[in-house]
Amino acid sequence: SVSRASPNLTFVPACLPPDPVEVEELQRFVSNSKRLFVMTGAGISTESGIPDYRSEGVGLYARTDRRPVQHAEFVRSASARQRYWARNFVGWPQFSCHQPNKAHLVLRDWEKLGKLHWLVTQNVDALHTKAGSQRMTELHGCTHRVFCLACGDQMLRSELQEHFEALNPTWKAEAFGVAPDGDVFLTDEQVRNFQVPACRKCGGILKPDVTFFGDTVSQEKVAFVHQRLAESDSMLVAGSSMQVYSGYRFALAAREKKLPIAVLNIGPTRLDHFASLKLNSRCGELLPLIV
Repeated sequence: SVSRASPNLTFVPACLPPDPVEVEELQRFVSNSKRLFVMTGAGISTESGIPDYRSEGVGLYARTDRRPVQHAEFVRSASARQRYWARNFVGWPQFSCHQPNKAHLVLRDWEKLGKLHWLVTQNVDALHTKAGSQRMTELHGCTHRVFCLACGDQMLRSELQEHFEALNPTWKAEAFGVAPDGDVFLTDEQVRNFQVPACRKCGGILKPDVTFFGDTVSQEKVAFVHQRLAESDSMLVAGSSMQVYSGYRFALAAREKKLPIAVLNIGPTRLDHFASLKLNSRCGELLPLIV
């Protein structure tokens, strides 16, 4: 089910309502596109109540001194994995219940109409999947899947939650705030006695099927996305400052191909100096106005 409730603006930076002239410009951009390539970032999910990292005043970096887990630390350190999974275990029930907002639904509808050629999301929240998008690549993976670093065995994150509960029947922790990737803030004392299961097949290390900071997206996935971009005639970036190179590289490729690029994001982005169109509005407020 998709939530029809009012957007949750707790983690959305303040911005003015869409300017009618900008609405017209984006309408023209979309109407002129026959095979639109769309890339989304955390700013499309903030209206579903999921915080991002970089938004001015409300992002994780602005509110706390916390930083996301690094790939090398997760692989190397059992205590880092224990801390990650304890926080993720507490945050999962709430995070997994987040629902798509109007922006996700609009992009799904554009796909059904044959307007959207391919969607690439940098998000790991599964909201585009929940909305019904199918012509889509999850560039950084998805927190709803887990795999073993040793043998590659996969399981659903919801299934792993049952293993956590069985291993930690009396463990309880009160969370201090929500982080962007589905975890929460816990103290070292709270984490100390949390038990983490190993792979059911080989006893290896379990990791969410996401690209952590410091890791890289597979060459196969990058090549696949470049191919979808090569088939497209324009690019729309929605809800991303494009600070992470794994996504930014596709905007550079679009510029090289001389594709028109529209950017819809509250605040500055790395694309502002070469985008054909820059709009400073909420995705869930502006995209539904485009027909």
